[in-house]
Amino acid sequence: MKKTLIFLFVCCIQFVNSQELALVKKNSKIGYLSKDGNFKIEPQYKSAKSFSDGLAAVEDNGKWGFIDTKGTWVIPATFSDAKDFNSGIAIVKKDKDWVYIDTKGEIQKAPASDKLFDFTDGVAFFRQNNKVGLINNKMAVVLEPKYDQIKPFENGFARVENNKKWGIINTAGKELVEPVYDEIGNYFKNTTWAKKDKTFGIVSSGNFIPVDGADKIWDFETQDLTYARKNGKIGFIDLKGNWTILPIYDKAKAFSKNLAPVCVGSKWGYINPKAEFVIPPTYNDAEVFSSNGLAPIKEKNWGFINESGKLVIPTQYGITANAIIAMFLKQDKGFIDGVARVKNEGKWGFLKPDGTVLANQWFENAELFSQTTEKPQPVEIAAEKPKQEIKATKPAAKTTKKPVAKKTK
Repeated sequence: MKKTLIFLFVCCIQFVNSQELALVKKNSKIGYLSKDGNFKIEPQYKSAKSFSDGLAAVEDNGKWGFIDTKGTWVIPATFSDAKDFNSGIAIVKKDKDWVYIDTKGEIQKAPASDKLFDFTDGVAFFRQNNKVGLINNKMAVVLEPKYDQIKPFENGFARVENNKKWGIINTAGKELVEPVYDEIGNYFKNTTWAKKDKTFGIVSSGNFIPVDGADKIWDFETQDLTYARKNGKIGFIDLKGNWTILPIYDKAKAFSKNLAPVCVGSKWGYINPKAEFVIPPTYNDAEVFSSNGLAPIKEKNWGFINESGKLVIPTQYGITANAIIAMFLKQDKGFIDGVARVKNEGKWGFLKPDGTVLANQWFENAELFSQTTEKPQPVEIAAEKPKQEIKATKPAAKTTKKPVAKKTK
C-alpha cells in the first residue's frame, strides 16, 4: 500500500501543474500561447525557444537565460548560448566553454568527455578515446564508453554500432539486440527489423527471421504492421515477418486507426489491414491519421478528412513548417493533442477539430504546443524531440552535436 501511495503522489506531483504552451511570433516579438487561445506570456522577446522541463531559454541583450511559465527569470541571462532542458539538465555556453547546468542554474560536473551531448530519456552520451557511453542526469556513468556510435534514444531505446555492425540498447545500457547486423530499425514491442548480409528480416527474441524478398523495411510506428519493399513495390509485414498485405503499391505510410495511406500511380488513398480501400486513391498526398480520427490530405493544398473519407476541413492550408527541413527530418503533421498547426496566406495558426482557428489568431511563426509544468519535476522526464527556434541563431558549437550514425535504413 505504501508503494502505491508513493507512486500516486509522484504522479500527482508530475501532472498537477501541467499545461501546454506554444511559442509564437507576433509583431516581430516572441510570446507563449496557451491552449485556450490566450497569451500566457505576452510577445516581448527577440529570440526564444520552446518550453521543456518547465523552463524556456530566452535571449536578453545578447545573453541567454531561462524563464518559467509565468515569465519570471529563474536562471539569469548570463550565457552566450543555451539549449533546451531535457531530463532536468541543459547545455549552456559560459564564456567560451559549454557546460551542463541543472534547473537551478548550477554547473554540473560530468565525467571527462571529448564533447558534451544533449540529454534524452534521462541519459546523455559521453565520448572518450573515440568510444561512446552513457551518463545519467546525476552525472554518474551508466555505460562505460564501448560503442563507436550511439544514435539518439527513441522511447527509451537506441541503435548502437561497433565495427560497422548494429544492435540496440536501453537507457540502462543493457544490450537488447547484439550488434551483428549491417542495418537495424527502431525497437517496437521487443522487435526490430534488420539487415544481415544482403537479407532483410525481423529480429525477435534474439532470432533473425528473413522477410521473403524484402529489400527495404521501414520502422514500426503505432501498430503491429509496417511497410516494406519488394521488387520496387510496397506492402506490409507483421511483427513475425509475414507479408500480410502483398507489395503492390508504389508508396505507403504507417498504419494508424487501422488505416494506412498508400499510393497507386500518383494518387493516394487509405486501406485497412485487409488491403481494402476504405478511402479511394484520389489525393495528391496523404498523411497518417491522428488519434482524434482526422488525417491531412492534399489536393492543391492541405485539408483534413475523417475515417470515412469525408472532408471536414477544406484543402486550403500548408502543414509543413520548412520544406527543406522536411526533406531530412520527420516533422509532426496533423492534429497533435487536439490542435493542428497550419499555414494560411503566409501566417501560422492552430486549427481545432471543428475547423475553427484557435482564438481566431494568426502568427508570423509558431511552434508546436509543448507539455510543460509550472516547476521543474522531482522525477526524470523523457526528453521531447528537439524544438526549432523561431529566430535563427548561430549554430551551436560542435560540443553539442550528438553522434550520428550512418544511414541504417
